[in-house]
Amino acid sequence: MAQLSDDCFAFGGALLPVAEMERMIAERVTPVSDIETVPLAAARGRVVAQDILAPIDLPHFDNSAVDGFAVRHADLASAGDTRLKVVDRITAGRKATRALGASEAIRIFTGAPMPAGADTVFMQEDTRVDGDVVIVPPGLKRGANSRAAGEDVRAKSVMLSAGRRLTTSHVALAAAVGLTALPVRRRVRVAVFSTGDEIVEPGQPLLPAALFDANRFLLAGLIEGIGATFTDLGILPDDKARLARAIADAAAGHDLVLTSGGVSTGETDHVRDAVESIGKLVFWRVGIKPGRPVAMGVIAGPPDGEGAAFVGLPGNPVAVFVTFARVVRPLLLRLAGAEVVPLIPLPVRAGFPYKKRSGRREYVRVRLVRNPDGTVDAFKHAQDGAGVITSLTETDGLIELPEDVTTVAPGATVGFLSYAALTE
Repeated sequence: MAQLSDDCFAFGGALLPVAEMERMIAERVTPVSDIETVPLAAARGRVVAQDILAPIDLPHFDNSAVDGFAVRHADLASAGDTRLKVVDRITAGRKATRALGASEAIRIFTGAPMPAGADTVFMQEDTRVDGDVVIVPPGLKRGANSRAAGEDVRAKSVMLSAGRRLTTSHVALAAAVGLTALPVRRRVRVAVFSTGDEIVEPGQPLLPAALFDANRFLLAGLIEGIGATFTDLGILPDDKARLARAIADAAAGHDLVLTSGGVSTGETDHVRDAVESIGKLVFWRVGIKPGRPVAMGVIAGPPDGEGAAFVGLPGNPVAVFVTFARVVRPLLLRLAGAEVVPLIPLPVRAGFPYKKRSGRREYVRVRLVRNPDGTVDAFKHAQDGAGVITSLTETDGLIELPEDVTTVAPGATVGFLSYAALTE
């Protein structure tokens, strides 16, 4: 399992700023060390364990980018058309039978190797054919419509760097140079509990004061979207001893134990005490809204083994989503050994007024509307409670309001984070 030093989140203030939390995760969290080789078909979403060098140039020969005629640029007239004799025909997968001579052209098709002597290709629609002669216009630059060997990737250069999370495009690149498998870090293992005497499993009888559990289903999708594995360990009651036993057992086989609910200061909120009885809870208040009572710590491992990271999320589903995106996501990526690319909010125009406290970062759920002039306005969802799940399903993303912002006026430029950017 991943090793997480138990002082990595130490913080003496009342509220931990989001940026400081991310900095400490980046500096102190150690990635999982196990490496495995997976076939390309199973590589998407995995994290490259070591730099991958290209075994060949890509493309590995000079070739035509279009259907047309390969020529020698030196033969072209600077003004007026040039007449060239067509002496050969090359299709993709075949080589020219001869080199290109002076005042000659060769009919060529997309992907076919450039013949010796040729350095430029005219698109067929820009030419005229008169028997065995092709007539080409002036003005084409040397090298136009041709692809040089290695212009995409040079042999022995770093093609995929360690820490890269593989997309379908990365997998295609690996296939294009002939690789069939890639070395990747093993998937991070996450155990998930929901907590609370009032929480019941969907499908079970719903008592008057009970709530169906949505959080585990939300977290399952978010965890798998990051590329980690998810172990559903059900619902735990508000009982300190049972919580401590279950969290300790989960830590023995996972890299991260993730709970929702029970991390605030109520009389029945026992997660903090349970964690402190089996490990170290190193902070539990982050300067973020929704989701301030998010906790993070370390669960002690056996004497000869490693422990696990712990994150306790709030109980309200929207707060779970926001704190996963801004707290758990960077932690999971770092555990996975992935390069964490900073989120870049896109500028949009606020279609609503808003006030907030200084000193905390707030996230407002919004839908986007494109105006006739091409500008984009963001409109706040009518119900913004942390338990309103439709505020996630009926919006497009979050407006991020930094700690020093206290008011937003309609028409002001604000930063937008799409749900896709927050969950991949």
